[in-house]
Amino acid sequence: MSLEKDPRRTRLLSDPLAIRAMAHPVRLDLRSLLGREGPMTAAEAARHLGISQALASHHLRQLAKYDFVEPAPGKDNRERPWRLVSTSQSWRDAMRTPEGAAAAEVLEQLMAERALDDLAKWQQQRLHEDPVWRDNSGIGQTGIYLTGEELAELVGQIDALLQRWVDERPIDDKSTRPPGSRHVSLTQILTISPEQEER
Repeated sequence: MSLEKDPRRTRLLSDPLAIRAMAHPVRLDLRSLLGREGPMTAAEAARHLGISQALASHHLRQLAKYDFVEPAPGKDNRERPWRLVSTSQSWRDAMRTPEGAAAAEVLEQLMAERALDDLAKWQQQRLHEDPVWRDNSGIGQTGIYLTGEELAELVGQIDALLQRWVDERPIDDKSTRPPGSRHVSLTQILTISPEQEER
């Protein structure tokens, strides 16, 4: 089995302008919506998100400018739906420049805030959930000592594990979702303690 990632599914972002373009609450909402619901028009997206059609259109055009979404086939010539271009993004390569790191910092901060908001919503409902969902969600925490090479290996293993489902079940393809499946959001936050002198 090839380990090469499908560019239609996983996109490596290195352009700070593209990263900044994605770092907007409405654009993240639109990407999430298109992932869950599949292709839709600006009017449909606006109704789902409770925003104006003009605002949805503006942000969809901005996402299209940086290749996050693209026009999808419509039922007729009047309908203009949009679809995701890729369902997963990585901006690790962007961290090599000050401009890329600054853009990634803005996006990561926004994504972390959204993840915490999603966690708070889940905490309100999980007591009433089936144990398989309740017991395998929430926050786990592990502290370990790793070398830089071991950390890179660990991240690679996590990415490879997730890639199986990214490839088998593209988030925007409802036909690949097995019965009983639900949208699961996995946010990785890896922090490194500052180096300390040996005592």
